[in-house]
Amino acid sequence: MIVEERERFEREYGCTVREWLAWMPGATGGRALSPEGTQGLRVALEPGHLLMRWRELPPRVIALVRLPRLAISFAFEGAPLQARREFLRRFDLYLQRGGG
Repeated sequence: MIVEERERFEREYGCTVREWLAWMPGATGGRALSPEGTQGLRVALEPGHLLMRWRELPPRVIALVRLPRLAISFAFEGAPLQARREFLRRFDLYLQRGGG
């Protein structure tokens, strides 16, 4: 698990927009969420907030398998480093996917 130290960064996730939005209530720990246009979401933090914006990328193709991809930009505003770390620790753990 990598916890970002920066206030602004981008990550890639293997999911659709519909899946992303369905995951957000749990991933954000039930924090207040508000849409930012059609490709963004604001997450209330104390203090500050997080603005996530996404754009769809071409699917990753492996043989006959097509995997959806989203590029998500994260922009924390008014949130100190410790608050960002705590938020991302939970967020990353919730979105961690694995096989077995």
